[in-house]
Amino acid sequence: MDLAITGLGAVSPIGLSAGELCDGLLTGAVGIRSAPWSELGGGGLYAAVDDRFDPHVYMDDRVVAGTDGNARFALAAVAQAIDDAGLDPAGLDDRRTAVVHGTSMGGHFALSRAQYDFDRGGPEAVDRKTQIKIWSNMAAAQIALAYELHGMCTTVTTACASSLDAIGTAALYLEAGRADVVLVGATEGGYVRDPGQEHFRPAVHAAEQAYGMSMGAEDPLRAMLPFAADRVGIVSGEGSAFLVLETREHAEGRGAPIRAWVRGTASLADAYHPSSPEPEGRWEEQVMLDAHAAAGVEPGDIDALVAHATGTPKGDTAEIRALNRVFAGTDVVVTGIKGHTGHTGAGSGAMSIIAGIRAIESGRLPAIAGTTQLDPEIEFDAAIGEPRELAVDVFQVNSFGFGGQNASVVVGRDPGAA
Repeated sequence: MDLAITGLGAVSPIGLSAGELCDGLLTGAVGIRSAPWSELGGGGLYAAVDDRFDPHVYMDDRVVAGTDGNARFALAAVAQAIDDAGLDPAGLDDRRTAVVHGTSMGGHFALSRAQYDFDRGGPEAVDRKTQIKIWSNMAAAQIALAYELHGMCTTVTTACASSLDAIGTAALYLEAGRADVVLVGATEGGYVRDPGQEHFRPAVHAAEQAYGMSMGAEDPLRAMLPFAADRVGIVSGEGSAFLVLETREHAEGRGAPIRAWVRGTASLADAYHPSSPEPEGRWEEQVMLDAHAAAGVEPGDIDALVAHATGTPKGDTAEIRALNRVFAGTDVVVTGIKGHTGHTGAGSGAMSIIAGIRAIESGRLPAIAGTTQLDPEIEFDAAIGEPRELAVDVFQVNSFGFGGQNASVVVGRDPGAA
């Protein structure tokens, strides 16, 4: 596999660009705060996109009115990635540029809001554009519309593995010669802070608490503790991250600055439980090894790994056990970003890739935010406290989702370079 990453874009709880996201990770920023609906009596925390986000910077009033926040975030992140790649937005080859977007729940906030309005005001209260806001494919469709693209336009929904599976899908398209460029990323959330939303609390937030995913922590700095001995669960987050992915021939042919290379991808089914991983992490181990095989590397070649690391007791235990076995005897340094950003669902894997690319470029790997006392089962080097000074040539990212969706991607410097 020999695929160039030429552009990065992001909208996140700790920054409204890929650069701001990475700066926030390295300075210890935490985007977890009181949820927009906390004043309604439900309390709770949420990692919301910065209130500075203005969709009108990226789209006109008509598009804003016809999209959920999920699609708005995606349109912003992809515009940044196209600009970062040095591509002319008006000059994209409409048949050779594909869109692959991942999401867990798409426009679920718009659907929840429509039901809320209907229950209180009847049919006349429902936004007439609800249908074009709620479908999971609408973010990808809006991207195709924005750039008049007529190539493949695909939506991947594999829960929290969606962005890495989107990258795997994009790689298949490029390697099969079905596209030269793929705009690939993933998005979650999109709670829109429009007038009239002040009394709306989405049901999914209550469902997370009822299912035991969130334990109702009140301190944002201690609410999500990846790989910690005293971890208590997740805090949901939102945002989007996009990459421009190209064949080597296309990227080098246009003289594009290449940020990094996708070396190998892997995906498989845990097939154990709808929400809990197999306790020993056997299939998480296997997907990491499959990604190594696809990339033509060994575990000892991986300098850094950005773990899924959600801060849930069962989820982290399985991943820790898998990492212990895969990287036994190596010098890999493991980190995770969710203590900073909250769990941004489908978008988290792509955000983690952006963090890894910054580590390649800067020689600094972000630390796991919040965690001070590591789980005693850990046998690998986990970065806590301060960012780690580290020469990174090759890194790996894990994403594991509900339904047993396991994905892993290996990214590095030019595999052909000396």
